Amino acid sequence: MNNDAAQRRQVGDVVADRVEKLIADGVLKMGQALPSERSQCEKLGISRSALREGLKVLRARGLIKTEQGRGSYVASLMGRDETPMMHLFNTHPRTLFDLLEVRALLEGESARLAALRGTNADFVLIQRRYDEMVAAHASGTVTDPETLARLDHAFHLAVSDASHNPVLVHTLQSLTSLLLSSVFASVKNLYHRPVHKRQLDRQHARLYHAVMERLPIQAKRAAIDHIQSIRDNLQDIENEEQRLERATMRLEGWS
Repeated sequence: MNNDAAQRRQVGDVVADRVEKLIADGVLKMGQALPSERSQCEKLGISRSALREGLKVLRARGLIKTEQGRGSYVASLMGRDETPMMHLFNTHPRTLFDLLEVRALLEGESARLAALRGTNADFVLIQRRYDEMVAAHASGTVTDPETLARLDHAFHLAVSDASHNPVLVHTLQSLTSLLLSSVFASVKNLYHRPVHKRQLDRQHARLYHAVMERLPIQAKRAAIDHIQSIRDNLQDIENEEQRLERATMRLEGWS
């Protein structure tokens, strides 16, 4: 290797390390597009050739991907969405209840940390996501379950971002497909039932106020109670449907 090539490689490692730190700190998130080359060069105070060397190193480390028409973006840190777990989740719906247990653990801790560590900027984003979710329900004009699920999920992610624990944030982001499925299940099955809808609204409000008022113990309890309530209600609905199915089969002479 000649001196020029060695120097380029050394500069590339330095640039890659700086961008890698932004990913590790949660400033750059999974799936997020990197700014334009010009913007990155200005922010990092480097030349375009140095940036390209750094991106090459990051691609080799598996931290970013580059696609034509999309540019460079942060790669999934926890593997592809289409994992064996995703297959199990899609083919065995009861895996939803296992996922809800994981949500309770992760989101309970992220809510506690958000109440302890959240900055004013974090709270602005949490309030924005919460207000968007509440406004969508209050207006009555948004009825698409998937849209409502994404608004619900965005509020929970804003809380997790405020935890300032990059590993926790990345873990929750890596479960986005699974988490959206669980949120979608609750929206689809619970929001059209007035009693359950009012319960979910109260739980979201309780979580929101506990985090915003910096009450870590109450925030953790609110997050865990919210997820456990969803699990219990969905389980009740499943049991009710099974009883109805058995009764129908008896009526049709299957037993």
